[in-house]
Amino acid sequence: MLLAIDIGNSNVTLGVFENDKLKATFRLATDTRRMPDEYGPALLDLLPLRGVAPEGISAIAMCSVVPPLTGVFQDLAQSYFHLSPLVVGPGVRTGIKVLYDNPRDVGADRIVDAVAAFRLYGGPVVIVDFGTATVFDAISAQGEYLGGAIAPGVNMAAEALYTNTSQLRRVELVAPSTAIGRNTTHAMQAGVVLGHVDMVEGMVRRFQRELGGEARVVATGGLAPLIARQTTVFHKVNVELTLHGLRMIYESNMVPGEGGGHQ
Repeated sequence: MLLAIDIGNSNVTLGVFENDKLKATFRLATDTRRMPDEYGPALLDLLPLRGVAPEGISAIAMCSVVPPLTGVFQDLAQSYFHLSPLVVGPGVRTGIKVLYDNPRDVGADRIVDAVAAFRLYGGPVVIVDFGTATVFDAISAQGEYLGGAIAPGVNMAAEALYTNTSQLRRVELVAPSTAIGRNTTHAMQAGVVLGHVDMVEGMVRRFQRELGGEARVVATGGLAPLIARQTTVFHKVNVELTLHGLRMIYESNMVPGEGGGHQ
């Protein structure tokens, strides 16, 4: 089985694949202070709870936008699974041509998402990833990564209101029934959630115009379902898009005839 690891700014998302079937998923909080011997036992405890025997993990693929944790999880893979993980980065075959001014500036997770979205849904396609930031990515009909846009995420916006004002408090991230809030909580929820929905719809329209047609739109990330319930702009919601992309990239980089972990 393949263990896919997506190290993000807020969460480490993990998935276990048996062939192309996603067998289990779970999340850990991103914490750059934690060591391999802290993440490792937690992972070994979680796997059996999801019906996965740790000794059944035969390969690991990962992407990371948190450099301090990249080495932590590489060490974890070696110490706890005796495997060398495939780390998405320069030199790894993805099948995606990156047309960014400086391709190295594109986060590995954005390339992984692009691989999965293009293979699953075709192109042109717009990906909206709702994480710490809300990230928009554009993929051409030929499978080229064209670029994107980065906006503050929903949680980030809500936290900014709380930390930078004297009288506003933290609120639950749910959509109110009306845009006109009748109390402070509903007013904040309207501004943060419904305002984010309108921003997303506007950016998607701009991307589709620049792509020259009706590009498909895919939402991913932990907060995708929250936003998707308030709009019809998405053709597909796939919160595990990055995990599927990691599986696809791992398969593209396997040595023919090799059945075990990446060497």
